[in-house]
Amino acid sequence: MMDLALFRLPDGKAWIGEGPFAEAAEPPPGDAFYVNDFALSSPTPWKIPSRLTEVPAGALPEHFSVTEIQPRIVWQKPATEWFKMAFRRIRKDVLSHKLRKMVPVLTESGTLLQQNGQTDLSALLNRVMDAPSGLWGYARIEGDKGFLGATPELLLRKEGSRLETMALAGTAKPNGRESFVTDAKEIEEHELVAGFLKDALAPLGKVQIGERQTSEAAGLTHFRTEVAVELEGNPDLNSLVRRLHPTPAVGCLPRDAASLEKLTEYRRQLQAPDYFGAPFGLKVGNAFHAVVSIRGIGWDGDKVMLSSGCGIVGGSAFDHEWRELRLKRESVARLLGL
Repeated sequence: MMDLALFRLPDGKAWIGEGPFAEAAEPPPGDAFYVNDFALSSPTPWKIPSRLTEVPAGALPEHFSVTEIQPRIVWQKPATEWFKMAFRRIRKDVLSHKLRKMVPVLTESGTLLQQNGQTDLSALLNRVMDAPSGLWGYARIEGDKGFLGATPELLLRKEGSRLETMALAGTAKPNGRESFVTDAKEIEEHELVAGFLKDALAPLGKVQIGERQTSEAAGLTHFRTEVAVELEGNPDLNSLVRRLHPTPAVGCLPRDAASLEKLTEYRRQLQAPDYFGAPFGLKVGNAFHAVVSIRGIGWDGDKVMLSSGCGIVGGSAFDHEWRELRLKRESVARLLGL
């Protein structure tokens, strides 16, 4: 039975951990994966593999066996009713200044069909390994359940005293770039994330913020701002994850208890998988990389979940957000060949 974790850097270099995995509450001295849910509720998020293999780039290691059968999934179109209700309530709270931003998640469900008597998604690991440069790959598979994807969003990278992160928010098709760069709603959504990161990191040292740029990833265009800080102390990795997650790119603003409670309720009503938008990372050598686990799929047996989220601010319109959700799911389907 498959028991593995995978982490791939944007340049294609990757690490594959094989089980059984030991678990720990705190970062261990050696290499380990960081796997948690969106609520950061795991008491032991550090997963220490029995075997860790470094892969320079490209294919999986020779000893690692996955099926070559591309999965077939029958999808059910998501209903608009619950999402439309969430959209209206969130926008009402934004317009009444109770919120500045919130990210509801819509999940499209599917059924994995048997082929040659098998229901197997391991072939998608090759798709993650072959994802375009600029994306981080991630995967966690435990028997007949798991999740994987290729995300454009870095939560944090820490090496020595330097911590790097990014604001990634605002979405458009690549051929819509000219109108996108002046879109007030998309700029507002992005700048809320950048401002949050600046404020969150300010107590840790001098923050450096780059210029807002456009970034293309897997067929979509986003605004992206690089953020870094030279740490004046040596905060532990768990506290750094908690400080940044969830950013307003996948969560809410303000990030107070009342807003987070509303976010949790919307995620529950819309059946957002626990892994979606959660931090996923790898501590290897003297570096720690953690990404936001979006742009992927999850499964449990033959039930498959494909999720997407959108940021709702004052300038949001339902039709625009509904289209953005579809574009994001379609980009995942293309990437994974589904």
